[in-house]
Amino acid sequence: QVQLVESGGGLVQPGGSLRLSCVASGFIFSINTMGWYRQAPGKQREVVASISSAGRTNYADSMKGRFTISRDNAKNTVYLQMNSLKPEDTAVYYCNVKLGSIDYWGKGTLVTVSS
Repeated sequence: QVQLVESGGGLVQPGGSLRLSCVASGFIFSINTMGWYRQAPGKQREVVASISSAGRTNYADSMKGRFTISRDNAKNTVYLQMNSLKPEDTAVYYCNVKLGSIDYWGKGTLVTVSS
């Protein structure tokens, strides 16, 4: 079965950095686009970034220049490096893969940006 397990969240001060990881299993990781989403309290889930099997990346406008998505196909892992974090980046961050018409999600990892 498809499994996505996120890690790396935590409490960080404004301006700080975190690196999130998502370990995938149950499907052929290397040929699929992987994505990161987030959901802040009281808000809808929104896309953060995605990376194709060829390594092509896309970012939401508010994350460009601060966040970097990458993948290691040998480890079935996708990463999200987050720099210059702001309080408004506080959210649960989810890993995503879409297989056919089905979206799969991890349980998420909480990122809190606060002084």
